[in-house]
Amino acid sequence: MRLLSLLLAAFCANAAPVDPLAQWGQWRGPLSTGVAPKADPPTKWDKETNIRWRTRIPGQGHSSPVVWGDNVFLATAEAVGEKLVVPKQPTGAHNNIDPDRKMIFQVIAISRKTGKFYWQTTVRQAQPHQSTHESGTWASNSPVTAGRHVIASFGSNGLYCLDAATGKVVWKKDLGKMEVKHGHGEGASPALHGSTVVINWDHEGDSFVVALNTATGRELWRQPRDEPTSWSTPIIIEHAGKPQVIISATNAVRAYDLATGRVIWSCGGMPNNVVASPVAQEGIVIAGASYVRKSMLVINLNGAKGDLTDTNKVLWRRRTGTP
Repeated sequence: MRLLSLLLAAFCANAAPVDPLAQWGQWRGPLSTGVAPKADPPTKWDKETNIRWRTRIPGQGHSSPVVWGDNVFLATAEAVGEKLVVPKQPTGAHNNIDPDRKMIFQVIAISRKTGKFYWQTTVRQAQPHQSTHESGTWASNSPVTAGRHVIASFGSNGLYCLDAATGKVVWKKDLGKMEVKHGHGEGASPALHGSTVVINWDHEGDSFVVALNTATGRELWRQPRDEPTSWSTPIIIEHAGKPQVIISATNAVRAYDLATGRVIWSCGGMPNNVVASPVAQEGIVIAGASYVRKSMLVINLNGAKGDLTDTNKVLWRRRTGTP
């Protein structure tokens, strides 16, 4: 108990308020752009050079680690037990890994300085109901943190909020079972802003976007979405003093008022199977995708309301070199 108390004390000391721009608390970093504005990383490394530690992680997870202070958080799923009967998979399934065993779904906290585990929490053990693509895993959604809590989505296998210091589950939420196109797996990560976490739930069933209170898991609002499967993580930005949630998908790129869930604007022009998250900077949103046909839209947020398709709010488009 004494050792545990010392470890928790060290963790809490390192979890003191820090500069958010110097952290990597979510998918694609502090600005959701892939940029670390206050980082000074090595520009050369190999198996020996600029490697501080190596730590073996159980299972598999294509989720990005997120970093806050000394703490690295990640999600993983580990197959266990004997082979099971595979549930019926959707029409068109191809190049997939079948869910033929139970999976242990875990969230792990690691010291950035030493590589030692702070904690390792199993949040669920179950056989997935659907396959995943061979290039993915059953832990492809990245967690998100602002220091106090860690929120990890395993999609159809649950959304979990854990205490960052102890790994204890604070709350959990079952949002249903996704029916993903061709059984190609799930991947959209949670987006966090203040006390609100947002989840994009686009699939072949009833799609929606939902906002939850970070501390309690209480549902704040839910909006239906006229969208097939997408894997796009929402971004949350502030424009004209108000935060808005922006999600890129097949039928439209849409912005929602973070406080109410009301659609602020939408813009058509995306292709199918949108995976890439949009990016935003200085009042401009860029969204693109590349399945079958290629499309990129650059949207001016100033005065953006309603349907922006084919208006001058679309500053330019391109049909090549898209994400």
